[in-house]
Amino acid sequence: MSVTPELSIIIPVYNEKDVLSICYARVSDVLNNLGRSYEIIFVDDGSQDGSDKALAELADKHPSIKVLYLSRNFGKEAALTAGIDYSKGDAIIFLDVDLQDPPELIPKMVDTWKDENIDVVLMRRRFREGETAIKKLTAFWFYRLINHISDFEIPTDTGDFRLMSRKAVDATKQLPERNRYMKGLFSWVGMDTKIIEYDRHPRVAGNVKQGYLKLFNLAVQGITSFSVAPLRIAVIVGLFAALFGAIFGAWIIFKAIFYGDPVHGYPSTMAVITLLGGTQLFTIGILGEYVGKIYIESKQRPNYLIKNVVQSHDIEKN
Repeated sequence: MSVTPELSIIIPVYNEKDVLSICYARVSDVLNNLGRSYEIIFVDDGSQDGSDKALAELADKHPSIKVLYLSRNFGKEAALTAGIDYSKGDAIIFLDVDLQDPPELIPKMVDTWKDENIDVVLMRRRFREGETAIKKLTAFWFYRLINHISDFEIPTDTGDFRLMSRKAVDATKQLPERNRYMKGLFSWVGMDTKIIEYDRHPRVAGNVKQGYLKLFNLAVQGITSFSVAPLRIAVIVGLFAALFGAIFGAWIIFKAIFYGDPVHGYPSTMAVITLLGGTQLFTIGILGEYVGKIYIESKQRPNYLIKNVVQSHDIEKN
């Protein structure tokens, strides 16, 4: 007879065949020594490297594993959402399959949750080993930018590695939007939070799946999902462009009337057209980003579709 697990470990997977067995071994060792009932939920986000078969083999051998197969690649935010929806634990922990976030910290997270009655145990990266200087710098400035323009604080230098109580999980499930920036959603919910600092490790195996373009798209997603500041910036830029145009035009008229200075048509015209054209394209692009979000939300499509679920019938308990 199955029992409700105390912990649900949610691990998104996309083309990570080489690290799956290592990940399960380390996570299960930690959880078995912890002595609490658990389930490990792997969410296969449309992998094409054989990860789906490797996960099926793991699930066949280990009854603590549940595997969610998404119908295609929906992205990490959707995979996390699926894991949340299918989790049953009194608390959930998000973990990257590449083991950059060491599972050996799980006992400390659980002790903090239990002993201090905390709803969210958030892990802050103190040192990010194995990441490029560009990625570290852009991440540093992104968190500070989004906190400056949003109406609430998103903790800096954090990722998805965190523990959330069932109360926090149920609150997050009430947020139905399709444009999902999960770190922002988790922070918006609030709840009592404790931050623990740790050193992030390099990947155990495989290559990074999120390139700079995907990270840029995620940054734009986060900013436009939790702030209208870009729209206000567009208004300010437009006002300054109009003011500059008016002053420039007045100056040309003044010189022509009082000094007889001939108007140099081509250079001045091209300068004004270029300035106004660039400003218009910039503001239209920002407006289009928000309109696109409204369009996506209006269709009310689900965040993900499940192709198959391989679920254990028993939960390991020590």
